[in-house]
Amino acid sequence: MFYWVVKAILSPLLRLLYRPEVEGLEHVPRDGAAILASNHLSYVDWLFLPLFVPRRITFLAKSDYFTGKGLRGRLQRWFFSGTGQVPIDRSSGSAAQGALDTGKRVLQQGKLMGVYPEGTRSPDGRLYRGKTGVARLAIESGVPVLPCAMLGVYEIAPPGRRVPRLGGRVRVKIGPPLDFSRYAGLENDRFVLRSATDELMYELMSLSGQEYVDMYAQRAKLTIAPDPQPGPSGGGQPPSLTPEHSTAQGETRRAG
Repeated sequence: MFYWVVKAILSPLLRLLYRPEVEGLEHVPRDGAAILASNHLSYVDWLFLPLFVPRRITFLAKSDYFTGKGLRGRLQRWFFSGTGQVPIDRSSGSAAQGALDTGKRVLQQGKLMGVYPEGTRSPDGRLYRGKTGVARLAIESGVPVLPCAMLGVYEIAPPGRRVPRLGGRVRVKIGPPLDFSRYAGLENDRFVLRSATDELMYELMSLSGQEYVDMYAQRAKLTIAPDPQPGPSGGGQPPSLTPEHSTAQGETRRAG
């Protein structure tokens, strides 16, 4: 109930301030489990995506949001719990497997799950290498993956900016569902997982027009400073299909 109350309050305000538009809403199934996989440019992404989708979206949220101290911590825990977000621990060695198990439980309940394949927000507006946890979830659960591109949010709330800028135009583009059923039974094959993940990232690049960087965003954050301007758009090279030389285990992470 709280989810719908928050949505009813925020929707008119966001529509007034940012004149959001959506394309491809017809691709979202009316019922049944599915994964909504989005690029991740700003902390306001998760506010605009539910604005359009008539179904409730359950995000996997980092456990820090549920363990804060003091008044702020209690309010944050109350808000995220009330809106149906599911906590995952990203600090332990078994965090990735725990996130996968949590994701599978959400999908087994027939819910629409929101995930960010990059694992964290882009530091400069470009699209970074996807983690293979989304592909593993899709293959194991047999559910479709809907690529979703957020546009205009980086300009509103880039890295380092705590208060969103007023004005601007936000757009959401949802592509046709990706079916990975051809990989059934191969969810432990890292080559298959990388191929499926790169297919998803290519669709996100095509929808968003972002430049693609064949590096994990978390690593990029250690080497580059946030750019106050959005990264180059309108193309970039498609994701490399060269298999990664590491296990696919441990690559599902929620944005933070």
